[in-house]
Amino acid sequence: MPSPVNGVYEAGGIPLHLPVVSLGETQVRPTAMLWRNMAAMAIEELLRANPIDGVVLLGGCDKTIPALLMAAASVDLPAVVMPGGPMITGTFRGTALGCGTDVWKLSEEVRAGTMSQADFLRSESAMIRSRGHCNTMGTASTMGLLAEALGTVVPGVAGTPAPDSRLLESSHATGRLAVELVHEQRTPSAFLTKASFHNAIVALAAIGGSSNAVVHLLAIAGRLGIDLTLDDIDRIGTGVPAGRFLMDDLFRAGGLLAVLREVRDLLDPTALTVTGRPLVSYLDEASIWDSEVIRPRSAPLIEDAGMAVVRGNLAPGGAIVKPAAASPHLLVHRGRAVVFDSIEDFYDRFDDPDLDVDADSVLVLRGCGPRGYPGMPEVANMPLPTKLLDQGVRDVVRVCDGRMSGTAYGTVVLHVAPEAAAGGPLSLVMDGDWIELGVPGRRLVLDVPDDELSRRKPSARMTASFAAPARGWEKLYVDHVMQADTGADLDFLLGSSGSAVSRESH
Repeated sequence: MPSPVNGVYEAGGIPLHLPVVSLGETQVRPTAMLWRNMAAMAIEELLRANPIDGVVLLGGCDKTIPALLMAAASVDLPAVVMPGGPMITGTFRGTALGCGTDVWKLSEEVRAGTMSQADFLRSESAMIRSRGHCNTMGTASTMGLLAEALGTVVPGVAGTPAPDSRLLESSHATGRLAVELVHEQRTPSAFLTKASFHNAIVALAAIGGSSNAVVHLLAIAGRLGIDLTLDDIDRIGTGVPAGRFLMDDLFRAGGLLAVLREVRDLLDPTALTVTGRPLVSYLDEASIWDSEVIRPRSAPLIEDAGMAVVRGNLAPGGAIVKPAAASPHLLVHRGRAVVFDSIEDFYDRFDDPDLDVDADSVLVLRGCGPRGYPGMPEVANMPLPTKLLDQGVRDVVRVCDGRMSGTAYGTVVLHVAPEAAAGGPLSLVMDGDWIELGVPGRRLVLDVPDDELSRRKPSARMTASFAAPARGWEKLYVDHVMQADTGADLDFLLGSSGSAVSRESH
C-alpha cells in the first residue's frame, strides 16, 4: 500500500500506524464476507479507543474498503480513503487477461474439453504481473471507484494502478489532506448524504460494477442512518450505459471522472467530497482520451447497465440481477427448477449424468445466505453441468440467496431475500416447480399456488445443512446478521456511536 505518512508529517501532523484485521479475499475461510462486519467493528473500536484526531483509511481488496467506510461512518472522525489500486493487465498468447473473470471463463472451457489443464495453468500465472488488487471491474475495483463517487477519496485518485508512481504522489497529498480535515473538523457525516449514494449508484451502473457493491452500499448507508433501499438502487441505476476493458485501460483513458462527465445530468450536484468541493465541480477538467475504452454516452457498449431488482413470491424482500453480465435471451425466461439444498449438495450432484437438467432449467441453490452458510459466499454463479457444456450451453438462469464474484458472469438472480435459512420462500421450492424470471418487468415468480406453498415444509436435507454455531464470532454473526436487502450488517451496529469513549482513566 502507498503510505501517506510523509504527507501527514509535512502538514504538521503526527502519524500513527494502526494495523487492523486484513481480509485476504482468496484465503479467508469459509468466505471473506463472514468477516466484513467483524473487521468493521474492530476498526470502529480501534479508532475510538486510540487518542487520534483523524484517519487515512488504506484499503484494497473487496471487503476492506466497505469495512473501513462502515467503521469510519460509525465513529465519525475526520477520515479520507486511500485505495491501493489495481494490478497491471497481464496477457496470454497476445490477449489481455482479466484477473478473475477469465478464470471463470477459461475454467469452463477446460471442463468442456476445449482447453487443456496445462494451458489453463499457464494462463492463470500470466494474469497477475504486478502488485495490486484484481484488474477487472470486480468488487475491489468497484468499491475503490465508488468510494470516490461517494466523495471519500480525493477525486481523480481511485483506479490509479498500484505500481504507478502517481499513486505515491496521491498518497502524499492524501496525508496532507487528512491534517486539513482535522483542522476543519470535516467528518464523514458532514459530506456523506443521500445525494452521495445517489451518485455512487449512477457510478456503479456507468462502470458496469460488481453486484457486491449493492450489499456494501446498503451497509454503509445503514451506519450513517441514511434510508437507502433496493428500490433506490434499481430506480437510480436504470438506464445508465456502461462500457468494457480493464482497470489500467480505464485509468489511461481518463478514469472515473471522465466516465461521470458523460452521465453528469444523472448526478446529484449537491453531493460534496472529502475536499469540501462538490463532486461535479471536478468534472469540467475531465476528458476522454480513448473513446473505445470510455465510450461516449451516445454510443455505449451496454445501454442499461444498472442493477435490476426483481421481486415476487420467491423474493418478497427482493433479489438482484446484473443485466450487463447476463445473456439477453434469458432475461425473460420460464423453466423448471433443479434444486440444490446446499453448496455441498450442488457439488455432489451437479455433474451427475442422470441429473434431470436441460438448457431451459432454472438452477436453484439455497442455504447460502448470510445466516445459512454463514457469511453469504460467492457461489451463486454455479458452474454448468458438463452435460450442458457438451451440448454447447454456456448459460442458464440461476437463483441463489448467496452472492457471486464481481468478476463472474451469467444470468444469475442473487441476494434473494429473505434467504432460505431465515424462512424465505426459497426454502420451499421443489424440483420441477416452474419459475418465471422477467427482468424488464422486475418479476421473480414461483408458479405454485399459495395454498400448496403454505402446506410445504423445508426439506430435511436443507435444514440439516444449517449448522448453528455454538460460540465465537460465527454465533454472534448468525444471531444478529440482517438480510441482504438491508446490507447484511449486524442489527446492533446500525447507526453510529461517535468518537467519545464511555470512561476516561486518569
